Amino acid sequence: MANTLRSSLTLTLGATLLLSAQPPKSAPPPIPNSTAYFELGPDSLPHDGVAKGVLRGPYVLPSQAYPGTQHTYSIYVPASYDPAIPAALAIFNDGQAYIAPEGDARAVNVLDNLIYRREIPVMIAVFINPGRRPDQPEPTPSSWGDGTTNRATEYNTLDDKYASVIVDELLPALYKDYNISKDPDQHAIGGASSGAIAAFTVAWQRPTQFHKVFSMVGSFTNIRGGHAYPDIIRKSEKKPIRIFLQDGRNDLRALAVDGSYNQERDWFYQNVQMVHALTEKGYELNYTFSMGTHGLKQGGVLLPEMLRWLWRDQPVSTDPKDMVERSFREPVSKSK
Repeated sequence: MANTLRSSLTLTLGATLLLSAQPPKSAPPPIPNSTAYFELGPDSLPHDGVAKGVLRGPYVLPSQAYPGTQHTYSIYVPASYDPAIPAALAIFNDGQAYIAPEGDARAVNVLDNLIYRREIPVMIAVFINPGRRPDQPEPTPSSWGDGTTNRATEYNTLDDKYASVIVDELLPALYKDYNISKDPDQHAIGGASSGAIAAFTVAWQRPTQFHKVFSMVGSFTNIRGGHAYPDIIRKSEKKPIRIFLQDGRNDLRALAVDGSYNQERDWFYQNVQMVHALTEKGYELNYTFSMGTHGLKQGGVLLPEMLRWLWRDQPVSTDPKDMVERSFREPVSKSK
């Protein structure tokens, strides 16, 4: 499975992806079981002997950007975190879905494994849920909060309000308690669906804070104007953003039973347009398209590869006598 996934990531950047803009006269039948072959690999599963981090929280962060709402978040602290050394940072939108122990991403296991094996740097990870009023229910792994929280507004709007939540409200709270690098090259943000376009918007609006983005089945569609991003990217000065983008050919395709078609609401088409625009502008881009539907099935499997690629240029010692880097990362002693 790992070899298959790695092969899917070797698509030549900038290759022309041909899509017909002409829909069929009637909607075609759905492809059955298009997610049947996405299975989590060993990077996403717990292993004996791997130093385990801790998940702290949940905490509640009142929002000034969206008055009357609050954001619940949890913080992953790796076993090898040393308060004397600045750590990298990864933020996961729709955090409840990524930390679910039996979910499709199991990000805590991924972080444990990759940090322990030195494949990514020591990093603090934050799993933040969409904002909600105190009387609204918390999103869950099965109900992400569309229609019951502030998710649709926060995540899909192209303004800087959600960026303000992350940069002006969340980051100061994190810096207060943890030694996190201020280097934007060490900051990543990502998510799935609307959480993915929200992650891109944070980096787009605040490129001095975030240089890394991972997008799974991103909603770059006309929910709140997200289909405009390819044109915005082409017309704007290039920003220092590195992005890994994933989508499936069986994502939401905007074909009605009567054959009518709304290209602005075709998730796959719009993700391909993002690839074209980002490639034309020379962005650091990796992408993969498979047979998946709208969900975390494929993206969850790819999460380890996404993190490795985003941090592929982390410092590496070539000293053969450096037995520290040639060893697994063990827990920091309690004396520190």
